[in-house]
Amino acid sequence: MGRVGERETNARDIGHHRTGRLFGRSSKHGARVVRAYGYSGGVTFPVVGMVGGGQLARMTHEAGIPLGIKFKLLSDTPQDSAAQVVSEVVIGDYCDLETLRAFAQGCDVITFDHEHVPTEHLRALEADGIPVRPGPDALVHAQDKGVMRAKLTEIGVPCPRHRIVADPADVVRFAEEGDGFPVVLKTVRGGYDGKGVWVVRDAEGAREPFRAGVPVLAEEKVDFVRELAANVVRSPHGQAVSYPVVESVQVDGVCDTVIAPAPGLSAELSAHAQELALKVAKELGVVGHLAVELFETRDGRVLVNELAMRPHNSGHWTQDGAITSQFANHVRAVLDLPLGDPRPRARWTVMANVLGGDYPDMYSAYLHCMARDPGLKIHMYGKDVKPGRKVGHVNTYGDDLADVRERASHAAGYLRGTITE
Repeated sequence: MGRVGERETNARDIGHHRTGRLFGRSSKHGARVVRAYGYSGGVTFPVVGMVGGGQLARMTHEAGIPLGIKFKLLSDTPQDSAAQVVSEVVIGDYCDLETLRAFAQGCDVITFDHEHVPTEHLRALEADGIPVRPGPDALVHAQDKGVMRAKLTEIGVPCPRHRIVADPADVVRFAEEGDGFPVVLKTVRGGYDGKGVWVVRDAEGAREPFRAGVPVLAEEKVDFVRELAANVVRSPHGQAVSYPVVESVQVDGVCDTVIAPAPGLSAELSAHAQELALKVAKELGVVGHLAVELFETRDGRVLVNELAMRPHNSGHWTQDGAITSQFANHVRAVLDLPLGDPRPRARWTVMANVLGGDYPDMYSAYLHCMARDPGLKIHMYGKDVKPGRKVGHVNTYGDDLADVRERASHAAGYLRGTITE
């Protein structure tokens, strides 16, 4: 819907917090101009157009409900996770420009629960005067790993050694330029949860990635201690918030557990990781949530592994463990509202993904899980249960890390059916 004017509101500068951090920008007199939204009948709440109907859209919509924010969803099918709960759903192909243009009518801003919308389509929407957040100039860095690596190197952000390779023989040359095999090969577009990623140990093993006929990025195989993630949110006028850096535990290329904050991480390295993420968000012009996935190396450094410009699995703990969740702050950011406090509510929060197993009736497990742990928070996505599929997650929190981890692990395992007592 159209904007019907502007109003002025105070925007105070917000300084550093102990673990989560807020960064603000205000005018000399502490005021800035923000847009007001208007509708016939005096309703003054905007419509957020969400492209993609997965669980991230579902949980972002949930975060907008207390704020009175209206959502319109472009979904692949009526059965998609978010399509089950959003009132206004359009079924269509996000790769079709005219579908996107029609969907955008009546939306005040467009955002996403994935990075797969063609970049040129997003540029066309912007040319039509439709706010797209994050915009195509930022989002392309999450869509194309080659573009991302080139830009991060240009702005001085530490990354693994890398380059685009032409064929298996070129992979051999890349390996010989460094420490030899193994090396990591990635398709530059489309990979997630371990898909589109190969660890290869010789030229023969390097053949598979090239069969898709798309560019391939080679990277050194980093000798890392663990994986970390720095989650930040940035608004159009430059305010940014940084959540505590978390440890992300992967199993078979899929995130299994997230621990907030990352245990044993020095204050110096934590601050450095947050500053890197904030730098990336600013330099790339990100609006909304940005997850910067990191390697903590054995020699005490952090290297950027991947970027995601949307709410992210490593930030699900914030639903119950932070004062303002990643989803609520993403909504605020794309609407250019003041961002919320990212500080944790408890000393420790652990998120465990619930993967599908051999027991599709997860609801029957609620009685045990809820009775055993009244403090447990269960978040299910409305998906059909299939082996290995992410169908939900659980959050636990408290002062004793070992206890919090055990509670999360037990609940996720019991829901899946791998634990039966």
